[in-house]
Amino acid sequence: MHTKPKDKYKGVYVVSNNNELLNRINNKYSSMSKGQKLLATYITDNYDKAAFLTAAKMGETVGVSESTVVRFATYLGYKGYPEFQNALEELVRNKLTSIQRMEVTYGRISQSEILQEVLRSDADKIKTTLDKIDHNAFEAAVNTILNAKRIYIVGIRSCAPLASFLGFYLNLMFDHVTLLTTNSSSELFEQMVRINEKDVIIGISFPRYSMRTLKALEFANNRNAKVITITDSVHSPMNLYSSCNLIADSDMASIVDSLVAPLSVINALIVALCMKKQKEVAGTLTMLEEIWDEYQVYDNDEINYIDDSIKMHYAKLKGND
Repeated sequence: MHTKPKDKYKGVYVVSNNNELLNRINNKYSSMSKGQKLLATYITDNYDKAAFLTAAKMGETVGVSESTVVRFATYLGYKGYPEFQNALEELVRNKLTSIQRMEVTYGRISQSEILQEVLRSDADKIKTTLDKIDHNAFEAAVNTILNAKRIYIVGIRSCAPLASFLGFYLNLMFDHVTLLTTNSSSELFEQMVRINEKDVIIGISFPRYSMRTLKALEFANNRNAKVITITDSVHSPMNLYSSCNLIADSDMASIVDSLVAPLSVINALIVALCMKKQKEVAGTLTMLEEIWDEYQVYDNDEINYIDDSIKMHYAKLKGND
């Protein structure tokens, strides 16, 4: 006898009964057709893989037609397969282990198509981010940063380069920018000990979400600081503490985190802030150009140094004549 889909799968982890997708499947299971029951069973037993299958691939895997898969999605109350797939992704978000991520990646990409597939996927992430990002939230983030007394930035593990990149450019525009770097949660709080309602913290995190980043945002929120998040979903736990959420797609089913779209959002944020502070940025860059030239920071300065030596040598020779 067929039983309803179970809540514990393969001993990996337990999914709460409160999950909307699982509730829909459980509630409608008894009235499903044979093909729909096959799909329901496959999805609840293999949701970590099902979330990343096209409708055609899922149909092929289960042994039903693509149209049956699409009808199954609408039968559950979703507008179409893309919305159903988004619900599946929410089910597994922040749950895939590194090994599971590797298995999914190997299942989606052949060795000969790695370059094309990865670049195509990154381009798609930027497009979907552009389609759904909240422009009002973006403007609010810009104004919040402009009006803050102090700016704190936190990004842990794979998000650390994004935080560092943002911190580098904000330091060119603002006086009080702190990039939080830490090996323990206590060090985070020590660096934020003076944060208050006049300040802002920008938190960056994507699945699997960093608990230390979440704790930093909670700490800032408890002290009434403004909180801006750069994350992947409105359902991200990062958004528990923020009033301004910048959503950027990332590929959570990959051996490495795809952070191309988040970097584009950060680029846009930097450009928008530069436009608002053109005079200050121009003055800082003019001063920096002089420093870079004096201390030969870039290659062209070293070339200029060689050129100057040649000129001096030439002048001496000319003087001897």
